[in-house]
Amino acid sequence: MSAALLAPLGLAALSALLLPLLIHLARRDTQRPIDFAALRWLEPRPKPQRRPRLDERALLAARLVLLAVLALVLARPVLWGESGAQAWLAVAPGVDPAAARALAPKGARARWLAPGLPDLGRPAPIGAAPISSLLRELDAGLPRGATLTVAVPAVLQGVDAERPRLSRAVDWRVLPGATPAPAKPAAHAAPPTLVIRSASDFAAGARYLRAAAAAWARSPAASAPDAGPLSEPLPEGVRAIAWLAPGPIPAAVRDRLAQGAVLLLPAEASIDGLGAATPLWRDGQGLSLVEGGGLRRGRWRRFTRPLDSETTPELLQPDFPTRLAALMADPPPPARVEARDHHPLVGARAGAPAARDLTPVLALVAAALFALERWLATRRQRNRTP
Repeated sequence: MSAALLAPLGLAALSALLLPLLIHLARRDTQRPIDFAALRWLEPRPKPQRRPRLDERALLAARLVLLAVLALVLARPVLWGESGAQAWLAVAPGVDPAAARALAPKGARARWLAPGLPDLGRPAPIGAAPISSLLRELDAGLPRGATLTVAVPAVLQGVDAERPRLSRAVDWRVLPGATPAPAKPAAHAAPPTLVIRSASDFAAGARYLRAAAAAWARSPAASAPDAGPLSEPLPEGVRAIAWLAPGPIPAAVRDRLAQGAVLLLPAEASIDGLGAATPLWRDGQGLSLVEGGGLRRGRWRRFTRPLDSETTPELLQPDFPTRLAALMADPPPPARVEARDHHPLVGARAGAPAARDLTPVLALVAAALFALERWLATRRQRNRTP
């Protein structure tokens, strides 16, 4: 484990440590001079020079430490990397939780493999869950040294087309039970409403996308595309976003992607931190035209060439709206597989180490120091208050 400061400029508040020192050095003198008439004929004697002296050293120390702790709170200290010795148990809905607990090591933290990863002590979730996505989410949130046992029924629903790839080896246990059946998808799902936000240099490419989205809108249940500049905010609940701008993706757009949106990007956009790219659309020569991947619950797609008709003639093809709609559409319903054949693979990149916020602990320490400082400042044995 290692410590770090999220806001190191907060340590500038340590300059406030000079205040208690100055207050204690400039302590008030309790002696008051009184003039006598008979003494005015005496020659004045020079006053002895007093050296600076610090009184109430315990009180001064308490005040200094209190200010230092408050400055550290402003710097937002965190502790990276939790202890990885703890064991975890994930139980898919449809499995008897008592039978699953018997397989896990003693003291393991048990969770339902369902949205939100509820505690196993709660009632079993109702309905099918995206098993593969939840496994990746749980694996990314665990410390690197933690062990994971997964209890699943013999037949799984809510899985991807391929075996999930995790960052750690999983103790995969198949138990009696049945996964709840997923809800049937709508028979006639409306095409997604495409929201286009483009920079001025991408006006030509935005026209091609607006034309494709207008072709989707021929359906009575579809809506017209929402196009505008980058400064225009994204509407709430949007599912399909075309962000036509060079360079890194803004944090707000990345958050929409992680929450489940489908993001369409130009070739000039940076995909750092979005994961590995997979070719999704190849041209007639077999070269990649659109690549893509996933980030948490969302999916992203990026053109590998500029959005102009000379470099990318596919923009003018009659099937371009159909191909683009297939890239932006929701994935097909989850497959139904044998659990023994769906053991997770190993080799995914481990998630970032968990950071433990130390601010609550330091706040308690500051409260205790404040109480100590008040007791030292108001106790009866004190002769004077700095």
